[in-house]
This record gives sequence, structure tokens and C-alpha cells, in this order.
Amino acid sequence: MTKEIHRPRPEKDRLRRTMMFMNAQKPALIRDAYIYGSDSIILDLEDAVAENQKDAARFSLYHALQEIDYGDTEVIVRINGLDTPHWQEDIRVCVAAGADGIRIAKCENAEMVRIVDQAVEKAEIEFGVEVGRTLLMAALESPLGIMNAYEIVTASPRMFGCAISGGDFRKSMHVQIEDGGIEMLAARGQMLLAARAAGVQCFDTMYPNVDDMEGFKKEVIQNHKMGFDGKSLINPRQIEFVHETFAPTEKEIAYAEKLVLSCQAQADAGIGVYTVDGKMVDIPFFEDAKRIIKLAKACGVYHGEL
Repeated sequence: MTKEIHRPRPEKDRLRRTMMFMNAQKPALIRDAYIYGSDSIILDLEDAVAENQKDAARFSLYHALQEIDYGDTEVIVRINGLDTPHWQEDIRVCVAAGADGIRIAKCENAEMVRIVDQAVEKAEIEFGVEVGRTLLMAALESPLGIMNAYEIVTASPRMFGCAISGGDFRKSMHVQIEDGGIEMLAARGQMLLAARAAGVQCFDTMYPNVDDMEGFKKEVIQNHKMGFDGKSLINPRQIEFVHETFAPTEKEIAYAEKLVLSCQAQADAGIGVYTVDGKMVDIPFFEDAKRIIKLAKACGVYHGEL
């Protein structure tokens, strides 16, 4: 496992509207994973792989990352939990193969992040990978993980984001899936606050019923309105709607352009607070407008000159 890594260095703030799970044990499935157009894929070494198939899954994962050109699709690996005998070898294989990032399953505190961080750095040195190249994200799956969200996402400079895992979280709370997601609103909100305070990205859980597209769409719209950066997925046919929902609209882009252009003109004139289309705006509005333009460019829906 000493082959030189050719994938470009991952970016912490790249576009991640969709993160689609794939069973790392199935070569035929992960071979063509990039063709579906998900921003990121998560090759799963944890729940999707039977206990006696962990070694086979790692073998499949390593050779896939070494031999398949995933193009612009980011490749994240969900490793087994730190309470299992598998996670250390999972990390070595991820780093040696050139995975863009590692998803820490069942993360509950900052110490778990630091343990993974140290193991990743050790593997990077072992396999001649640039130290710091491999990113981390945390899966928050319990009340304790949600309560400790801020300390978790600030525990390592490698950390780019966090995601809630609905199945395990609901079980820990003794609740079922409810229409409108009332059973997870508090947890989603707290995780979002922690992520925004830390300046990292935040992702919602997958929608388990792949045949209920109406329910899925309602949840995606709610995710977007709440402020999530993206959503975990389990089926390629869910991708298009998420991408459409999370892309800025023409109206939002047009207003953002006005804000950016007018703010510069007002700043040159020494004016800090002014109106655009009858609405009072100031510097924070300008920063959000720049974010919208950047997002529109990343989504491929901006055709202006800013």
C-alpha cells in the first residue's frame, strides 16, 4: 500500500449538497459511483458490512480508490466505531488509498475526534501522504453527541462538518419518524447552531423510505429552509431534487448581484447603511450576498460577471 496518491488535496468548504452512501464491499456498485453526479460519496465500512466481511470490504475499498478515477466526486469513508477492533485498520486503508475524508461513526465527544486525528496523521506519515490532507467529519448519533456538537466540530483542524444519523438518534430518543420531522427538530437545530458557530458544514440524515418521494421532497425543503448545507442519500434518484433545492434561485442570484455591486459603490462613497429595492441593508447582507454568488457558481447556475 505505497502507491503515490494522485487525487488533489480535498477542500474543506467545497460544495456538498449530496453525500450518497455506498457499500464498500460491493466493487460493482462503487466502481461507477461517480456517474450519478452526487457531490460526495460515502463508502461505508461500518453498518453496511457484515462483521466477517470487514477485511474484504477494506480490500475492495483500497483497490477502488487506487484504480478508479472519481473525477470531481469527493470520496469519504465511514469507518467502524472506536468501540470496535476495526477502526484503526480502516484508517490505515483510507489514508493509504487516498480517501478525501473520513466520517467518524457514533462520535460523542472531542476526545474521539482527537484519537482519530492522531491515527490519521500516523497513517499519513506511514504511507507518505501529505500530513493534513485527509479531512474528517463527525456523525452525531446520540443525545450526547448532539449536546457535545460544538466541542466535536472544533476538536481538529481537519474537521469540515458534521451530520446527524436519524436511525440511531431516534432509537436513543425512543421515538419514531413523524410527518414534519418534529421528533428531530431540536437535535437538528442544535447541531446547526454548533456547526455555524464553528464555521463548518452541516448535513441532515438520509430519508429511509426510498419509495416515498413526496415525503423525501418535503424533508429536503425543510432541510434547506433550516440552513443545512446538504443531505445524506441512499438512492441516486434522490440526487437531482436535492441539487435543485439547494441551488440559489434566479431571483436570489439577481438580488445578490445588486447587493454586491451596490455595496462596493456605497463603500467607496463612505456609506455603511443604505437601501436596495426598498430594503435596508448593511455589511452582513453584503457577506451573505457574496456567499450566494459563490454557491451559485459552484452549483453551475451563475452566468454573471462577478
